[in-house]
Formats: sequence, C-alpha cells, structure tokens
Amino acid sequence: MNYNQILPGSGGEHYVPYDQRTGETSAVYFTRDLSADGLRKIFSRVSGVLEGNIAIKLHTGEKHGPNIIPRPWVEALVKNDLPQASIVETNTYYDGDRYTTSQHRETLKVNGWTFCPVDIMDEDGTAPLPVKGGKWFTEMYMGKNILNYDSLFVLTHFKGHTQGGFGGSAKNIGIGCADGRIGKAMIHTTPGSSDMWDIAKEEFMERMMESAKAVVDHFSPRIAFVNVLRNMSVSCDCEGTAAMPVVTPNIGIVASLDILAADQASVDLVYALKEEDRHALVHRMESRHGLRQLSYMKELHMGNDRYHLIDIDNQDQEILPVDAVKGVLPFGSEGER
Repeated sequence: MNYNQILPGSGGEHYVPYDQRTGETSAVYFTRDLSADGLRKIFSRVSGVLEGNIAIKLHTGEKHGPNIIPRPWVEALVKNDLPQASIVETNTYYDGDRYTTSQHRETLKVNGWTFCPVDIMDEDGTAPLPVKGGKWFTEMYMGKNILNYDSLFVLTHFKGHTQGGFGGSAKNIGIGCADGRIGKAMIHTTPGSSDMWDIAKEEFMERMMESAKAVVDHFSPRIAFVNVLRNMSVSCDCEGTAAMPVVTPNIGIVASLDILAADQASVDLVYALKEEDRHALVHRMESRHGLRQLSYMKELHMGNDRYHLIDIDNQDQEILPVDAVKGVLPFGSEGER
C-alpha cells in the first residue's frame, strides 16, 4: 500500500455536540459507584454476551502506576464473576519495564496482578487479523495468543494520552492487542522514519481505530466494554509514576456492548463537567486531535455515537451526561474510593 497517496480525515480537534449527531442509538449503562461493587454491578449489564474462554483486556500499568484501575476491584470481579478468565496484555513498543516478556512479568508482580493468569499475548509471536474497510491497513498484527480466546471483556481506565488525546476502550484494544514489535510499529511509525512516534493527530487516530476494528470484528458479538472514569490524568498509564497530577474530577463507570457508544459517552461526560474541571483533559483531547477516534469509528461502522444513558443507580432512568456529573466533587476532595 502506498501510504503517500492516503490522506487522513480532519476535525479531530472539534467536539461534535449530541444534537448534531445522526444515526441509530445504543444502550450505555452508568453508575457513580466507583468501587469493586460498582464495577461488578455494571459489568453484569453487559456480561451476558461473554462465553467460552474469556480474555480481559486490561492496562496493567507501569511499575507503581498511581492511576490504574485498583487491583482489588479487578480481583473481586475475576474471583466472583470471571473465575476462569485471563487478563491479556502485549509487550510495549517503547523500551521500558514492559518491553520484554521477562520485564513485563516482573512489572505484573510489582503491581499485584498475581491473582489470575496473565497472558502476554505476543510472548510467542504474532498473528494477523483482517482489517475490513480500512484505508491504512488490510491486516493488523496482534499478539498470537489472541486466537486462543472466544470472548473479550475490554476493561479500560479512561484517561488522557500524550499521543492519542484520550485513551478509552478503542485505544485499549487498538494499541493494547497489537504486538510490541510489528503491530505497534505499523500504527506509530512511518516505515524508514528515525522518529518512532512520527505518526500523530488524525492519521494516528485512524490507524489506531483500524487496529481496534480488527479486534472487535474478530470477537463480535462476544465482546463487551467498560470504561472507568477515575483518576483521569492527562497522561496515559504507560507513563507510570511520571504521569501528570490528576485534576479532573472522578465521574463513574460506563458500560456498553457498543465500543463507539462507550467511548463517546465517556467523552461526553467529561465535556459535561464545569469548564474549570474539564479544561485540562479537554485541552489534551483537542490539542492531539483525539476526537478523530470517535468520528472515524463511526465511518468504519464500529458503532453509534448516539445512545441512551441508563442510570443503574436510579431504577434505570434515562439521563443526560450533565445529569450524571451533577454533584461531582473536585478531584481529591471526595476521599479515597
């Protein structure tokens, strides 16, 4: 493929309000209960599609990372609701504490991910998955062990990201299932470039979403998505203890069977915050043109950007994002949860 003849889309720095969106709607569940119980309750709303050998795609983080989903929450979920499941990861593209499988396994021990199997899927090589309808790729290289699973539960810490603007469900699988050497290089680096991060803005978002589409198509309909909107630094969990301090209030947890609806609702919840509370994370999203993730997922027919937000804390009332964030407290003032 001649990448020089392909042009990325535009508009990744512009937020599209709900009333300007068109198309069908999906269900998105919401809870304010940021706890192990809250995670289990909302998971139960989307768990019915998961069967057989189940993988949990989780960003397990760099050593001592302060903002990852709390390990006890995940442990309670696995032991009570997914006792036969495995957490799945792949090695990193950058040289750090998860670059090789041995380094990665040591980091997993340090962070306490020892209560269930953790499969580093590219430990024994890669496998190409087809990308249907993409413009950058016809296939994406994933960790080979992805082929060993029947279902995928995408459990995501929603936060900012230095390159992607934000990291939601789509980034979790688009980058997180691609193997550390071939697949991630296809997304991040123009062949022959000396800058491993030279692909950015809309082109990067589109490449990442095509990779995510390969994963969604592979598992569909046995795939479900949960985003935890807590400790949302503008930095990704891959930055570990070097992450920027959190200034965005904690919001809650969303779940959906629609990847676009899950990520769109998460972004909408952030935009529904007061200006002073959302400024840092919104600036990170827009300055990196990260909102192209959402519009390109829609172009790829990966889901809907319109949804019904269902408040599971209040008899499944349908609410708006502004209702969901009403009463949120500045970060750090609500105590540890």
